Amino acid sequence: MSNKINEKTSEHILPPLPYADNALDPVISARTISFHYGKHHKAYVDNLNKLIAGTEFSNQSLEKIIAQTAGKADKTAIFNNAAQTWNHTFYWSSLKPKGGGEPPAELKKKLEASFGAVDVCKKELATAATSQFGSGWAWLVLDGAKLKVVKTSNADVPLAQGMKPLLNIDVWEHAYYLDYQNRRIDYVGAVLDKLINWDFAMENLG
Repeated sequence: MSNKINEKTSEHILPPLPYADNALDPVISARTISFHYGKHHKAYVDNLNKLIAGTEFSNQSLEKIIAQTAGKADKTAIFNNAAQTWNHTFYWSSLKPKGGGEPPAELKKKLEASFGAVDVCKKELATAATSQFGSGWAWLVLDGAKLKVVKTSNADVPLAQGMKPLLNIDVWEHAYYLDYQNRRIDYVGAVLDKLINWDFAMENLG
């Protein structure tokens, strides 16, 4: 699942979900997906297209836009919408029906080398996701030669800090509130146990 640019209009396109909108039931409902993907994610794409029309960022990849606008106060709106477009596309691929379980052997080795055990990594992801104050994200990243867990606020993305994202968990309230209300810890636990896509992390590890 990747963000593409329409060659005729130079606009970013909302990519299709990698599964049906009810495929993550009962952990994440089709109702949540319809709002989260169909309203929130779409709005970031639409807003970004409006903001960059006729600018030097038109026809640039999300990664380039993020790199060129990160930390620049006069480009905050462009950064926020580009990063949130990227973050959400990455999030949908970080989940899969019947996910969780054992990571691929090579990834498991790397997780054990960095964290001591896969369960320790999962606990760190859960802690990052549940302790993030307000809106944000928990990430498994490659930082140099080591895997680590980080959290970011709002639209921030580890790409802007020179780290390579492997997977993420969205902890903005719109990601879980219809299904879990204020029980973020239950949402995070269910995602890690039943939906997290270790294969996607392995692909990103390269």
